[in-house]
Amino acid sequence: MFDRLKPMTVGQERAVNVLKDPENELIGLFGPTGTGKSLLSIAYGIWAVENGRAKRFIIARPIVDVATGEVLTPERLGEMYYRIAAAYLEDILGPYADRAYIEKLLREEKVIVTDVSYLRGRTFDESVIFLDDAQNVRPESAAEMLIRLGRGSRMIVAGDPIFQRSADAEKDGATLLREALLGEEKAEVVDLGVKDIVRPGARRGIRLALELRMRKRQLSETERYIYETARIFAPDADIVTAVEFRADKDSLGIKGENVPDAILVVKEGQLGRVVGRGGERIKTIENEVGARLRLVEMTLDFKQWIRAAHPVGWISKHIVDADFAGPELLVQVRRSEFGAFIGHRGAYVRLIDRVMRRLLGIGVRAVEAEE
Repeated sequence: MFDRLKPMTVGQERAVNVLKDPENELIGLFGPTGTGKSLLSIAYGIWAVENGRAKRFIIARPIVDVATGEVLTPERLGEMYYRIAAAYLEDILGPYADRAYIEKLLREEKVIVTDVSYLRGRTFDESVIFLDDAQNVRPESAAEMLIRLGRGSRMIVAGDPIFQRSADAEKDGATLLREALLGEEKAEVVDLGVKDIVRPGARRGIRLALELRMRKRQLSETERYIYETARIFAPDADIVTAVEFRADKDSLGIKGENVPDAILVVKEGQLGRVVGRGGERIKTIENEVGARLRLVEMTLDFKQWIRAAHPVGWISKHIVDADFAGPELLVQVRRSEFGAFIGHRGAYVRLIDRVMRRLLGIGVRAVEAEE
């Protein structure tokens, strides 16, 4: 099964290579839903068992009530827990394995699906252990899994530290595990981003999730005034939110008449409705609110988000890539213009980080890209 899977993105190809390398005892796959984290991990685990690389493939995965966010345990669900777990395997492996084959693996205990809390006191030799949905697991429970690793065993961790983590968690299990694995010997971390999404519908769902996150945010009095004014002078435009950052500019010592004071986020395809013919609408809005505005469309092209918030308008053509890496938005900038991107003492990138945290709850990190 694992051999039949063909990576569809660069990130997936790296994940496959990391899984194949026997030197990697600890493997972390982190990124948004739809990037193939679970499929690749489960396909590898079954392949390892079927080819004598491991005696057992153990899947530890929390089952979460979507409505309440409560983690459901086998005590609570009884036999239903294991039926849900089996259905989870069928959903993921549907195109690659029939139900009879999955049930045979479970019946012979080559594949074992269990709750994370049921691992205490056990030791797993010559096994592959897979922790899925790590963002919903307490870090202490995840550490307990590492303790259970015995001779000749490997552990795979997968999670989404951006979209599926608890909104009130400062650091979720996936984020903490990723940070821990980055410093471990014989460990590899693969960060998957929006460009690695291959599941139909996942990209649209993520865009909607980000839009809902912005629509829910509390606006300051100034932001509310900008938002309402824009709606008055562009009544046919769907304006998602407004974020104002003049105080941040002042505290960071950023000056310049072309530096924006605020950003208006609008639905995709509706930028022209806010700008107006010849730019008369946006000029009227700016005069009314007394602020320099920039506009950005609600898309997953994060280079445009960075362009809108950055004090230097031309910098966007030197951004090689902007995508998720763990819990952050990683911006790769050409080495020759990296200084212009981060600004004096990092003032520009600090401003962008503050704006993106306010808009999306996501921090920003910049790195140099190869020329």
